[in-house]
Amino acid sequence: MTNNELMQEDLKHIFHPCSQMKDYEKLPLIPIKKGKGSYIEDFEENQYLDCISSWWVNIFGHSNDYINQKINEQLQDLEHVIFAGFTHKPAIDLARRLVNLTPEPLQKIFFADNGSSAIEISLKMSFQYFKNKGESRPLFVSLENSYHGETMGALAVSDNGLYKDIYQDILIKTVQAKTPSLHDEDVAIEDMRRVLTENKDKVNSVVIEPLIQCAGSMKMYDASYIKKLRALCDEFGIFLIADEIAVGFGRTGTMFAIEQAGISPDFLCLSKGITGGYMPLSVVMFTDDIYNAFYCDYNEGKSFLDSHSYTGNTIACAVANAVLDIFENENIIEKNQEKIELIKNQTEKFKTLKNVSEVRQRGMVCAIELQGYESNRRINLEVFQSALKSGVYIRPLGNVIYFMPPYCFTNEQLTKMIDVTYEIVESKL
Repeated sequence: MTNNELMQEDLKHIFHPCSQMKDYEKLPLIPIKKGKGSYIEDFEENQYLDCISSWWVNIFGHSNDYINQKINEQLQDLEHVIFAGFTHKPAIDLARRLVNLTPEPLQKIFFADNGSSAIEISLKMSFQYFKNKGESRPLFVSLENSYHGETMGALAVSDNGLYKDIYQDILIKTVQAKTPSLHDEDVAIEDMRRVLTENKDKVNSVVIEPLIQCAGSMKMYDASYIKKLRALCDEFGIFLIADEIAVGFGRTGTMFAIEQAGISPDFLCLSKGITGGYMPLSVVMFTDDIYNAFYCDYNEGKSFLDSHSYTGNTIACAVANAVLDIFENENIIEKNQEKIELIKNQTEKFKTLKNVSEVRQRGMVCAIELQGYESNRRINLEVFQSALKSGVYIRPLGNVIYFMPPYCFTNEQLTKMIDVTYEIVESKL
């Protein structure tokens, strides 16, 4: 079948995410047949350089030979088993390895199957921790311009009106403090102090995206804010939840973004890159103190009763272990430093363009913010369509073009990604 035939068949039945379906009357909906390495290919043999890692998940490229091998090996033994009352070696190995990779206070792991679920679990645990100790602390604090997912709890602690506003009437109550990505760091930390003081003994936790507010137009801030926030949470006796769903596993230049602040959160939420884009999986890591608050006789009513049918899926855990193998065996974090520097150097030229207001970068994530366009002009779609014609797949966030490529990109592929985008942006002056 042709691309168009498949597209028409798709549109008969499928409602796509983050889409206004009416757009597909004019925009191409591209059926992808296969992927290998840095490229995806449609049914007419057109290839596209995948510059956003297929929604930030595919960190080692498509159809990775080593991960494929590990999936096949696991399939011969066990595909899935209920995780209540049973366990399996891939989950045990993964839990141990993640604990060894993260700060020492994070000793326990709860498995789920996507990023939003991980956020929900951390919010529920945080609230119930205090409830189990006889306190009611119903408020969660997050940062303005934040995004933590689209299930109801995750949406509540987000601050993106595009996703959130219509549901305000049915969301749990949260409070937002100023973000250091939009304000001076000291102003932001003082605003957080104000929020915590005004809601003393009502707040159970603060949730942040360390270093990069990804869906918030890739706004970035320094690790020093996280260090100050950790101290503030300790002062007020509340939890710090680090949402590293998008920025974990090397995206910011270190394995986890919190490493750059030299602190440990009380909860660490991980997903996306954890399985290299192969399988839905997420984990919530937390401390022994939190774990012990739920450890009791069943009839005491303090248990944490959260479940997902695919919790700890065997294949997903095997894939995650393969991902960690690649990090260890191929020195990925170290090798990425050269690519980070290349991206930094080659995107300098964007700063000379009058329609570019800012170029910002943290590790393997780079954002180019455009300016000077009328609000009703969908410059993101213009850039998307132009790049696609050159075999480069990018998906701008409004007037922000960003690069979040897989770590398998060669220097030549990185250069192509940047040069094609530069030519397009320059042509839009």
